Amino acid sequence: MTPHVFPPQAYGGFTLAEMLVVVSLLAALAVLATPSFVAWHVRDQVDARARAMLSTLTYARSEALRRGVRVTVCRIDSAHRCLPVGEACRSGTLDWSCGWAVMAEQPGSTVLSALRVQPGLAAVSVNGTLSNLTFTPPAGQVIGGFRNFDVAPRSILRATQGNNWRRCIRIAAGGRPRISDGACGAAS
Repeated sequence: MTPHVFPPQAYGGFTLAEMLVVVSLLAALAVLATPSFVAWHVRDQVDARARAMLSTLTYARSEALRRGVRVTVCRIDSAHRCLPVGEACRSGTLDWSCGWAVMAEQPGSTVLSALRVQPGLAAVSVNGTLSNLTFTPPAGQVIGGFRNFDVAPRSILRATQGNNWRRCIRIAAGGRPRISDGACGAAS
């Protein structure tokens, strides 16, 4: 009996040269996409920080109304204490990137207790002109002439510069905050 002989089969697959071309194309696409990905991530951080500040300000105003006491939003140090006006954060910055807290007066006293704390994020600068912002009962109005926060990336990347990467939080005299795209001083 003769052994059964199978016809030679052509094996499918890629040659080494084809594989190298595909890998080099994927590498080139990754290099081209990286700046866009980094820019997207920075924009996401700026938007998240602006929403966190808006949420904090809204919360502080509502707590002033609900509790009937002064509620203060202040920049904080690493021990979650309010920083004095003009004192730099541990990172050396004079903005709100070191974090902030909502502090309420205890009824009948001037002692402040922390209601909410937002930790720092050095990648995003949050600029305002004063260190503290106080909401007062019964209407939740803001004390002082402070009315804006400018939220922007601290990054030096060319792709993340300009008003498209900035957010402005404006606080009305009645204490209600809102976010708008662009820098606070930019024309709308």
